[in-house]
Amino acid sequence: MKLESEQKYRFTENQDWFSFNADTWRALFPRIQSSTPRALEIGTWEGRSAVFLLQELCRTNGSLTCIDHFDLMNTAAGRERYSKVVHNLTSTGKAFRILDEFSTPALMKLLEESVSADAPGYDFIYIDGSHEADDTFLDGELAWRLARKEAIVIFDDYNWNVEPMESRHHPKRGIDAFMALHAAEYEQLSSPTQYQMILQKKSEMRIGFLLKQGAVAGFASFRYGINIAYAVNEAFVMPLSVSLRSLLLNTSVHVRAYIFVNGVSRDSQENVRHSLPSRDNFSIQFLELPSETFATEWGISWAKIDMIKLLPVERALYLDADTLIRKDIRSLWETDLQGMSIAAVPDVGYPFGADASEANKTPYFNAGILLFDLARARRTMLQLFNSARAHRNSRFGDQDALNAHFKGDWVQLSLAWNAQGQGTYAMLPSPDREGLNLSSMVDPGIVHFTGPVHPPMKAVLNDWGQPFTAKPWGYAGAPGHPYTAEWWGVLSNTAWKGYRDGDVFRKMCEDEAKKAEDAGVALFRERVATSVLF
Repeated sequence: MKLESEQKYRFTENQDWFSFNADTWRALFPRIQSSTPRALEIGTWEGRSAVFLLQELCRTNGSLTCIDHFDLMNTAAGRERYSKVVHNLTSTGKAFRILDEFSTPALMKLLEESVSADAPGYDFIYIDGSHEADDTFLDGELAWRLARKEAIVIFDDYNWNVEPMESRHHPKRGIDAFMALHAAEYEQLSSPTQYQMILQKKSEMRIGFLLKQGAVAGFASFRYGINIAYAVNEAFVMPLSVSLRSLLLNTSVHVRAYIFVNGVSRDSQENVRHSLPSRDNFSIQFLELPSETFATEWGISWAKIDMIKLLPVERALYLDADTLIRKDIRSLWETDLQGMSIAAVPDVGYPFGADASEANKTPYFNAGILLFDLARARRTMLQLFNSARAHRNSRFGDQDALNAHFKGDWVQLSLAWNAQGQGTYAMLPSPDREGLNLSSMVDPGIVHFTGPVHPPMKAVLNDWGQPFTAKPWGYAGAPGHPYTAEWWGVLSNTAWKGYRDGDVFRKMCEDEAKKAEDAGVALFRERVATSVLF
């Protein structure tokens, strides 16, 4: 077939290696949803396929970038071919750009430019450069990073018949290696017998490898993944499944979860695994806490101190298991720590700590969500351990120890990333809360169900503290909390589906309510007995 108005283009008649693909390509274009599609071509020759892309894909809008070395303009043939391409693409009247160099430096240039671009990446990529397997693999690898999610990526010459297919001088070997490496990141749209290999990308762009570690500008494009840490015992396995499932449902980038456990059975660990959505860019590791750690000696909440030393990464986001993640946490993960060791959210209940005096009010954070620069935090582990020992019996234990140690060494995050006391104490007037932006907890990114699982009788009966604080899965539920139903909704899609309506939950509620009742009555009798005067 002839291209539209082909007579105005300068093509060599016996060098048409594209037109037989036109119908196949045209059928792919509806898959591209962008109103301003961006196309990239590696290997342009005289521009026949490039003209087609500008005429058909970019008919009303969009642009094309072409990469071809044109013999680096060192030969008459290379200069002539460059002249033809410029003429042919200019004749379309559409937007184009030509990079007259080899593919690797050209692709690296595009990647560097993409770091600061408002809308980086391409919707359609055609790879038709070198026929060497290793060159084809490298072109594919670099171009894949420039491909937007849902982009069409086409490798030419998959069934080329000039060299043996198993040869390293045949592109198929490089294309197959690329496809094996990126398995589950694409949908294959072509059959193995077609001349071209056609893929549609299903993963996100990842271009952050170009940036210096810790560069502020880099975090916006840093796509190597997020490191998440939790610490649970058997009692918090079920809420962990809700927190982690909700995180994965709202955050699409690669997530690595490190779950520190103490006394958690294998069955419970498998139940958590079975509660999570299936995706290729997620991994989970259950790490048994070593003996002689703070958590094994004093309780699981102290693991957030132990894990600073134990985590096998340099940056991590710690989350309490009693959280519900409602939004993409990438912006939280990409927070600039400004040279500090951690980022945290002020404690809504006690913004200056439970024991602060009027003369000494130091900002105090809630330890339920902590973003760690672990490399920096590890520099003072001995001092942190000493702080832990000094605060073992303080009112808020590990949280008091962390606040004492990281005083002046933390970045304040929005309450939207650790919304505490919603529907309960956050509504109560307090002079200390006047400096907090409580409105940022409206439609929060992370809900933190603070308070006990099973509230004592005195909390339930206290008229000055209503609704009382508690967690959704306790005997009393979490009355007044705006996200209780949402928490149960996530749980209904985990291995604990139907738990709320089952006999186990019903009996637990009866037993725990009876314990609270017995303890409350005993306390009442004790106080009556000690207050009677004879």
